[in-house]
Amino acid sequence: MPARTSGESPRGKTRVAVLADSDTRWKWGALTAHRLAPDLHLTGFLLRGRATPTPRQLGEVGVRADRLTEVTCPEFLAELEREPYDVVVLALVGGAVQAVLHGARALWPEPGERPVLVTGYVGVVYEKLADGLLLRHGADLVLANSRHDADRFRAVYEGVGADAAAVTETALPFLGGAPYDAAGDRPYTVVFAAQPSVPESRADRTYLLRRAVEHARRHPDREVLLKLRSKPGEHTTHLEELPYQKLVEKLPGTTANLRLVYGNMGEVLDRTDLLVTVSSTAALESLHRGVPTAVLTDLGVREALGNHHFVGSGCLASWDQLDEGHRPKPDPDWLARQGVAADGPYERAFDTARERLAALAALPELPAPAPYYTCATAPGYLPGILARQHLGTDGRPLPGAVRPATGESRLRRAARSWLRDAARGAYRQGVQRVAPVIRRMGDL
Repeated sequence: MPARTSGESPRGKTRVAVLADSDTRWKWGALTAHRLAPDLHLTGFLLRGRATPTPRQLGEVGVRADRLTEVTCPEFLAELEREPYDVVVLALVGGAVQAVLHGARALWPEPGERPVLVTGYVGVVYEKLADGLLLRHGADLVLANSRHDADRFRAVYEGVGADAAAVTETALPFLGGAPYDAAGDRPYTVVFAAQPSVPESRADRTYLLRRAVEHARRHPDREVLLKLRSKPGEHTTHLEELPYQKLVEKLPGTTANLRLVYGNMGEVLDRTDLLVTVSSTAALESLHRGVPTAVLTDLGVREALGNHHFVGSGCLASWDQLDEGHRPKPDPDWLARQGVAADGPYERAFDTARERLAALAALPELPAPAPYYTCATAPGYLPGILARQHLGTDGRPLPGAVRPATGESRLRRAARSWLRDAARGAYRQGVQRVAPVIRRMGDL
C-alpha cells in the first residue's frame, strides 16, 4: 500500500495503529488490520477505562502488536499528531469513535495528509443500530460484517441525509479454523458459550446454567463445557454483574462431565460437536466452520436477548429439544447474507475493503473528517460525548487532559499505574459485588 503520510514505514510495511477499549474489540481491530494490510507494522493502543483488558485477556486473544500502550483519548490524538500512520483502526464503543473522529478533524481541519480512518463492529449488531452507526459516521471506512449489515447501515445513513459512501461490506475477521470433524475417539462435546450481559437477571442466568447441568446429567457420555469470556474481576466489552463462576458455586448437583473453560474460542471450537448460546457472536464462528449450532429460545426470541437476529437461520432451538438429540440445520441463504461461508468465498470477503483502502491511501490528500454529528446537528448530545473523552466541542483536548511526556520519574509513573489499577479493581468489585447487593436490598 503506498504510504500517504511523511516518514519512512518500518521495512516498507504499512503503518497501522489500532485503538481498542476491550479484549474483544482488540481482537476485532487487530485482526481487521491484518486482513486489510497483511504486510503491516502494528502499533496497538488500549483506551484506558473500565474494560481495559488484562495481560491474561490479551494473551487469550492471541494477536500481538509490535508495540502496545495504554492511553487516554487525548493522548492517542497527540500520538496521531506526532507519528505518521497510514491507517488507524478504531475498535471502540460508538461514543469513543465519535470523539476520536472529532479529534482528528481538529488535527486536520483542511484537506491534507492524514491516516485513513477505519471503524466497524465487533460482532452481531442487534441493538442501538442508528445510535451506534451515527456515532461512527465520519470514518473513511465503516466496515459491515455482512451484506445484511451493509444494507442496514446504508439505509440508516441515507435516511438521515448522511453520506453512506464509507459503508463497506466485509466479514468478521476472526472466522476461520478447521472445518467441523465429528467426534471420533474423543467424547461428544457440547459447549455453552456464555455472554457477560445476556441474559441479565440472576433467575435467567441460573436457569440456563441449571439446564446445562441437566443436559450433562442426561448425557453422562458427553462432555459439557461452559465457555466463559472473563474471570471474576475482569471486564470485557459488556459489564458482567453476575458471573457464571459465582452462580455455579451455589448450584447443587453439578456433574463431573461439566467443566468451566476459558481460552481462545477457536481452540474450543476445535473440539466442539454442538455449540449452544443465547446470541453470542461465537455462533457465527461455529456456523462458519460447519459446527452444529443452537441459538436458545428458552427465554423467548426477544430483541433484549439478541437472538431475534437469528430468525430465519434455522438454528433456533430449546434445551428440551437439544436434550432429545435435536441438531439444528442452518439455512444456506441466511448464512450467505450474514457473511458466513464455509465453502471458500470468505477468503475474498475483504477484497473490496482492501481496494478502497488502497485507493484512499494513493490520494495526495484526504478531506477533513466530516462526522454527521456536529454542534449544529446534535447540540444537546455531542458535547457530552466529547466531554466523556476529555475533549471540548472543538475536538481539542480539555485543559490538563494530556500530561507532559517528560519530567516524571519511573517511581512516580509506577505509583500512578498502581493507583489506576487499584481504582479499576475497586470499580469492578463495586459492579460485581456491591451493586447487586444494593439492588437486592432495594427490593426488600
